[in-house]
Amino acid sequence: MPRLPPACGPGRAPIPSLCCFQDFLRQGQDMTLLRRNSLALAWVMMLSAQGQAAEFSQVRPDSGALKQLPVTEWLTNGGDLYNRNFSPLDQINTDNVGRLGPVWRTHLNGSGLEAKYSGEAQPLIIDGIMYVITGADDVFALSVETGEMLWSQEAELSAEISTICCGWTSRGVGYGEDKIFVGQLDGVLKALDAESGKEVWSIQAESWKEGYTITSAPLYFDGMVISGFAGAEFAARGRVKAYDATDGSLLWTFYTVPAPGEFGSDTWPADSDAWETGGGTVWHTPAVDPELGLIYFSTGNPGPDYNGAIRAGDNLFTASIVALDAYSGEYRWHFQQVHHDIWDFDAPNPVVLFDLDYEGVLRKGLAQAGKTGWVYILDRVTGEPLVGIEERPVPQEERQATAATQPYPVGDAFVTHTLDIAPEGFRMVNDGDIFTPFWDDPVLLRRGEANWPPSAVDPDKGVIYVCAGDRQAAYTTNADTDSAEPGDRYTGGNMRFAPIAVTGIVAAMDLRTNKRLWSQRWPGRCYSGLVATAGNLLFAGRNDGRFTAMDAATGQKLWEFMTDAGVNAPPTVFENNGEQYVTVLSAGNLLAGSARGDSIWMFKLLEEDEETAIALDKVTPPQANTEGLGLYRSTCVFCHGLRGEGGHNGMPLEGLAAFSTDYVANIIANGQNNMPSFGQTFDTAQIRAIAEHVRTLNRGIQNRNTR
Repeated sequence: MPRLPPACGPGRAPIPSLCCFQDFLRQGQDMTLLRRNSLALAWVMMLSAQGQAAEFSQVRPDSGALKQLPVTEWLTNGGDLYNRNFSPLDQINTDNVGRLGPVWRTHLNGSGLEAKYSGEAQPLIIDGIMYVITGADDVFALSVETGEMLWSQEAELSAEISTICCGWTSRGVGYGEDKIFVGQLDGVLKALDAESGKEVWSIQAESWKEGYTITSAPLYFDGMVISGFAGAEFAARGRVKAYDATDGSLLWTFYTVPAPGEFGSDTWPADSDAWETGGGTVWHTPAVDPELGLIYFSTGNPGPDYNGAIRAGDNLFTASIVALDAYSGEYRWHFQQVHHDIWDFDAPNPVVLFDLDYEGVLRKGLAQAGKTGWVYILDRVTGEPLVGIEERPVPQEERQATAATQPYPVGDAFVTHTLDIAPEGFRMVNDGDIFTPFWDDPVLLRRGEANWPPSAVDPDKGVIYVCAGDRQAAYTTNADTDSAEPGDRYTGGNMRFAPIAVTGIVAAMDLRTNKRLWSQRWPGRCYSGLVATAGNLLFAGRNDGRFTAMDAATGQKLWEFMTDAGVNAPPTVFENNGEQYVTVLSAGNLLAGSARGDSIWMFKLLEEDEETAIALDKVTPPQANTEGLGLYRSTCVFCHGLRGEGGHNGMPLEGLAAFSTDYVANIIANGQNNMPSFGQTFDTAQIRAIAEHVRTLNRGIQNRNTR
């Protein structure tokens, strides 16, 4: 059964149409390419994109601009074609980040406020305009300088859409040729005029009724719009498609589960049609190397998720990293992270590209943080590991047709793979270690993972920063796996999370050694994504509504600001008129259990004596309140601490002097984020007394909770 990419080099059988990149170059084959206006181009790949880009060299943004680290603009989801989520700006740094404060906040018309929605989108910045999408697939254009809404476009999604795995969401939009590209939950892909918001074209890329939705940001590259489709839990067959950016016409399709007779089909049962509902969906934005002309993405779990009995074999190309020719969609290489996955160890974290010196040789690298808790570090030319990955024997369950071995990256995992003690009511086998199989009796495993929230790579330091979660889950199969139609719920079992606290892990991993440099454990799951900067900062949102900055060298928190909804989206960093800005969507998240909102926040460095531009007009100075102090010590102290220092799931109470007493009292009465309502516990006068007291706490801490 295949384990690594089709062979390159002596002693290995060549596969002419599916060989590794170097073999393909040696064979000197040409390919007919589907291009705009049906123009056929010769495929010339000599580690240069000059020939490829010629037709679209005058179209903005060209591949050169998209490859550069972002400065005044943030042109793609991930910041550049490499998906690095890294800003070379250092005006905001570890020395002055304490002066960071909000300059404007804009509500997005209440879009995505209902419980089913999640706000996970990273804003784009183009020519002084911000473009952002909500969980309802509504798109907004805002002035970077003022936050003024320039236009909005409502998706008006049907409430009948039912093939949604994990909440109604979108992770961003794409941009190219003066158009904003939008993928929707109903399977529609469309282009909007960037200046007016008017629709330019719209196509039904796939049908949600057959299980296909679009949750990722489309990628613009060299005249093409490239998108994957979610749906592995709904009997879907994974695919990536490229469309002409001018009119939406289809250019190519790559199926992540091969049909009978295609390369990789021998990793599926020959006597069944399991491949037709085999999963392997792609629900993140790919990366591109313009010089190689290759596009890279990682794939989802096989279908059904938890019952491997009907799909014996490695099940390519599920749970894999895949490289394609960007212009034709032809397969180049793959690396499978999990053979015959039965644990939902799909690979939704966006792949990241980097160039780094290994033993004196500059190598083109690729990294992907897996749901397995490892970072996979590969040569993006060949798909071979840059840092060792070993095939090791794993425990077996014959009924699951488990793979005999699994890939184990050399180095460190960014999470712990085993358990010490099982929670009450759960059975633990093999210390809950990764790749422990199961059948009809629940088996508990430690499930530490990187999910969709993107990682960040500092290209100068050679470090990848990972945003992950740490939890425990029990797995079982069920008999509901004989057959399924596209669009049917198709999991083949259950994954039940243990009723214990879920924690977050933020880790820095050395890309040369795959060793962990540092890690921090958060009280809640890291579910926002990361952006790193040359100012040695790491920005991340928190489920409780905080937006935070950490020292990238240690993970130490240096600054935080409390919004009024979960910050579950990656931020954007850019420069405007010589000043560095940071912006983020604060809209909450279904799976994170965070409060909903509809706000975009914009931050920059404030002068020591500068008032925040959105502070409340007239805020009465806080006054000591003896009654409020007593009530606080009898009730609030258990979560917020004696001096408002936080702990025990309560937020630090800092800088509340900038709020009116009415504002603080409203939070106490009605609750916010993880804080419960006390409106039935205290009367109005008591609530105001507590509000007056907490406004006196930690007044000397600036620019954290003020807004």
